[in-house]
Amino acid sequence: MPRIIVSVTNDLVTDQRVRKVCATLESEDFEILLIGRKLPQSLPIQRSYKTYRMRLLFKKSFLFYAEYNVRLFLKLLFVRKDILLANDLDTLLPNFLISRLFGKKIVYDSHELFTEVPELVHRPSVQNVWLRIEKFIFPKLKNVITVCDSIAKYYNDKYKVSVLVIRNLPSQNNQIVKSKLPFDTNGKKIVLYQGALNVGRGLELLIDSMLLLNDWLLVIVGEGDIMDSLKEKVVINKVSSKVKFMGRLLPEDLNKITPIATVGVSLEEDLSLSYHFALPNKLFDYIQAKVPVLVSNLPEMSSVVKAYKVGEVLKERTPENLAKQLIEIAKVNNSEWNFDDTIAVLNWENESKKLKEIYQNLK
Repeated sequence: MPRIIVSVTNDLVTDQRVRKVCATLESEDFEILLIGRKLPQSLPIQRSYKTYRMRLLFKKSFLFYAEYNVRLFLKLLFVRKDILLANDLDTLLPNFLISRLFGKKIVYDSHELFTEVPELVHRPSVQNVWLRIEKFIFPKLKNVITVCDSIAKYYNDKYKVSVLVIRNLPSQNNQIVKSKLPFDTNGKKIVLYQGALNVGRGLELLIDSMLLLNDWLLVIVGEGDIMDSLKEKVVINKVSSKVKFMGRLLPEDLNKITPIATVGVSLEEDLSLSYHFALPNKLFDYIQAKVPVLVSNLPEMSSVVKAYKVGEVLKERTPENLAKQLIEIAKVNNSEWNFDDTIAVLNWENESKKLKEIYQNLK
């Protein structure tokens, strides 16, 4: 049985894309070893395939990436492998070196434009290091996957490498069961944000809009770098009764929360090319839970919403306009949105057919 070593820099628990990819490849009779890291607050993990989480001395910055890449290289050096799957640029170098040393096939799955994320755009010296790694390796790759057409075109134009698209879609067979929130909603409408709490996600705008929404609650699910500043903003704005932080949830628990929402939001700002081309999985999670969406006027997200008629595109990035559009969406009867037809098309069962074909024809 061919063995695929899958590498990520996260703690594996909430990475739904990697989890679906591993499950699909396992169903195709590949043996899977998924490698990530373990943090002090990491939740237990149980999968049908093998996992390995490294405990690292450093948690962030250059020292983390340096330690992780060295440790990953050493791990890959001494395990049995037939195919290497590197997820994002921060795992690519050790996988590429091992693939050359052992003559193994390598697949690169780019979840975003890594070198164009806001955190790097404003740190040109650090960005340049990652660009050098990318420019050194990317033109030599034969099996490249990414999450949307815009990023695929960007890489194809830049490196003249064929890039295939596997969107991060939810499974059509997910159990969607409404659960109660761990607090009293008092019959209020709910605007839901789920995902990383990082710069440029439109969270500050959402909090400002709550001053104008008296019968709404903003529920934020996730963790990230700006959580503390967001909580401080909630206090300053005096909207603590209107904003609830739920922290990070397991995917199966999140599936119970999402259908409760009145509107799901994905309001990334156009801060960088990575965000400009964003197609977050939360958008598809909302749709699958039959929750209408409000998204930024960015090409990938807006094209989905317009094509499938499952919500609206934000017209103007002001608290007043955001509040107005949320109210307008809430007035629409849920049966008027095109959820059933959209779910029948945009699901992992359809998308994974392309993934299976890719691995049957690796170069």
